[in-house]
Amino acid sequence: MMEHWGERYWGMGFGWILAILFWALILLGVAALAKWLFLGKRWPNSQGQPLDILKRRYARGELTREQYEQMRRDIES
Repeated sequence: MMEHWGERYWGMGFGWILAILFWALILLGVAALAKWLFLGKRWPNSQGQPLDILKRRYARGELTREQYEQMRRDIES
């Protein structure tokens, strides 16, 4: 009935680290799910919102006033 000291205490030494990692992953998953649910498709992206992009294109002269107004109406509807 002799226990191996190394096998017995290995789990105690690293078990708490694994428990912390497990709960951290659970919390991160819940946070990501909540963010996705509350923001929906409005996740921030590097290119900005469609209306902001449209305004920049109009300011650069890529669009005429008529094109800008039509696209703005399409986006807002």
